[in-house]
Amino acid sequence: MVLHIKNMVCDRCIMAVRNELEKLPLPYSDLRLGEVTVAADPGPDTLQRFAGNLRSLGFELLDDQRSQTVERIKNTIINLVHRSGEVSNLKLSAILEQELGMDYHYLTTLFSSVEAMTIEKFAILQRIERVKELLTYNELALGEIADQLGYSSPQHLSQQFKKTTGMTPSQFRGLTENTRQPLDKLKG
Repeated sequence: MVLHIKNMVCDRCIMAVRNELEKLPLPYSDLRLGEVTVAADPGPDTLQRFAGNLRSLGFELLDDQRSQTVERIKNTIINLVHRSGEVSNLKLSAILEQELGMDYHYLTTLFSSVEAMTIEKFAILQRIERVKELLTYNELALGEIADQLGYSSPQHLSQQFKKTTGMTPSQFRGLTENTRQPLDKLKG
């Protein structure tokens, strides 16, 4: 049985959910961003306790198909931007169609109706957060960051960064305070 979990965006989220699974105990065979495969039907009482424990950590157990699909879209984009480490030659639309096995037009319509922003806007926000992270580390030149995140040029990255944040990457690097946002709190 696969349970879908909203707001899992990082490895620490996986660790937190793993801890809750082990506390109950609720045997599972696979745990990844947004979903856990439990060994058997946990029963309504265990499921309700697990859902309550997740809520206290800021997660939510999803039970409807639309929410599950939107969460899978988000997790796919987060993995692409923050974890993959490689730039795909495929367009985001092709990657999502391939990953979710659904038509992109349906996915984008569903996502916009649930999240009140487009898939593209969500992907841009994720990329800009990744740029902020890399700028904060101050280890890579802007051109290297642009290459790593699949921008056509450092100028394109700078334009998108300024349009999204209101400042240039250089201005951001000069800030003393950290203005990064948690991945699950990004809103258009």
